[in-house]
Amino acid sequence: MGNERTAGSFDINTKKSWLLIIGVILVSTNLRGPFTSVGALIPFIRDDLAISNALAGSITTLPLLAFALLSPFAPKIANRIGMEWTITLSLVLLIIGIVIRSFGEIVFLFTGTFFIGLAIAIGNVLIPGIIKMNFPLKIGLMTGMYAIFMNLFGALGSGISVPLASIGNFGWQGALGVWGILAVISLLIWLPQLTSQRNQQASVETEKKSSLWRSPLAWKITIFMGSQSLIFYTLITWLPDILYANGLNSNTAGWMLFLMQFSIIPFTFIIPVIAEKMKSQVVLSVATGFLFIIGLSGLLQGNLTLAPLYVILLGIAGGSAFSLSMMFFTLRTRNGKEAAELSGMAQSFGYLLAAVGPVLVGALQDLTAGWTIPLSLLILISVIFLIVGMSSGKERQVTD
Repeated sequence: MGNERTAGSFDINTKKSWLLIIGVILVSTNLRGPFTSVGALIPFIRDDLAISNALAGSITTLPLLAFALLSPFAPKIANRIGMEWTITLSLVLLIIGIVIRSFGEIVFLFTGTFFIGLAIAIGNVLIPGIIKMNFPLKIGLMTGMYAIFMNLFGALGSGISVPLASIGNFGWQGALGVWGILAVISLLIWLPQLTSQRNQQASVETEKKSSLWRSPLAWKITIFMGSQSLIFYTLITWLPDILYANGLNSNTAGWMLFLMQFSIIPFTFIIPVIAEKMKSQVVLSVATGFLFIIGLSGLLQGNLTLAPLYVILLGIAGGSAFSLSMMFFTLRTRNGKEAAELSGMAQSFGYLLAAVGPVLVGALQDLTAGWTIPLSLLILISVIFLIVGMSSGKERQVTD
């Protein structure tokens, strides 16, 4: 680890250092926006292409399945050709996917969406490794910057899609295609990283190989990541319906979803900075678990007066849980390669759960004709999150 710290600690004032910082930020802006921009446009796409609600809904599920499929293999690809080259190729694939998706036919829509999911999966997995390898003394700050820009542009994608689609003949195709501009800019800024030799070091820095799939701590971090992903994506899908069933009108229920996502953003930056300064993150993990439990219990209780408070608590918990997951990838590993491998393992399982969660909760609602059983299930998952968080937060390494 000492060799990595020496190689990874470089002068913040150099041009190369700033290009890498800006590159990491720009890559992070592409990890949610192209995905979240689709949700608000589903009615436009459904009506224009004359497809069913089920088929239209699968457009948002497809990237999550792509995340789960490719995440375990991203570190292996990076170990062969280097992290910098792998991220470069992912940006190229992202641009191709955005362009294909905007052609306006069903086959292009789903093909492009799948390519976008594969591209984003690589960035999701490798950015924690890039941060671990290059910013060993600023892991909390860089993780916070990465997380806040990713979530900020994710929220922006949800907010600007419909206004963009309503401009002249822009349509939903143009609203989705505009993300290609950001991807091209990100690629151009990232290209100087290909001249770096750090990727060669990353592939040889681990002297002994050990399977993270046999590490109890790695599995606890994986469950930690997976349970928070399931809760978040389930709430993104069903929160307005839950609040509507409790008596809120549909417009207000929609704004509650915005409030939850807005509450996430500041804590994706604050929590990593705090976590890095602590020897153990057990307190943060437990507090986050209790926030999930309190917020979900409030939704189960159905008190409309306190609904905004419960939604904000869930937003804070979501931002904290995601950031702690990203921090554990770096704090519980010895080097950038190991961080990428743990990230791939945890995110593969996590996004698979994220894809299953909304469907499972929706099915339970259909079977029980209410939200008591589905919300009770989410509370149970929050308890599991809290328990594995107590172990994940202790100061140790996955290979100990």
